[in-house]
Amino acid sequence: MKILIMGLPGSGKTWLAQELQDILKCAWFNADELRRMSNDWDFSETARLRQAARMKNLADFEKGEGRAVICDFVCPTDMTRHIFDADFTIWMDTIQEGRFENTNKIFKQPKQYDIRITKWITLNQLLKCLEGTSHGMMGTELYLSNLSTELSK
Repeated sequence: MKILIMGLPGSGKTWLAQELQDILKCAWFNADELRRMSNDWDFSETARLRQAARMKNLADFEKGEGRAVICDFVCPTDMTRHIFDADFTIWMDTIQEGRFENTNKIFKQPKQYDIRITKWITLNQLLKCLEGTSHGMMGTELYLSNLSTELSK
């Protein structure tokens, strides 16, 4: 399962990815780290498409090996989301503007997502949402479905 955590820079994507990765014990790829490893700091439209494809390739490898994977990156346009092709999308809609004006200008709200988080949550709140559930007993898909239900309360 490919899990995309997307949203504007500073919305809490990396924090949530790290916490969920600890719970799910799955692979996790962070866009900033991948850009650093690739030495690719170009944020043109072409470069954003290249970054989405790079994230997709890594995620598809993990999925092909039967493992769940979390990828957190801005994924600002319909095309970048189409390229990545997530199985499950969490939209971090916690801020109105990020710290980069060029990203704010091109960011399009997603039309499809599985979970939309509209306010900051603490680790305790996240764990409370997951109280009484066990990832090992139910599998990633059902686990995320339960998380979605609890976060929407």
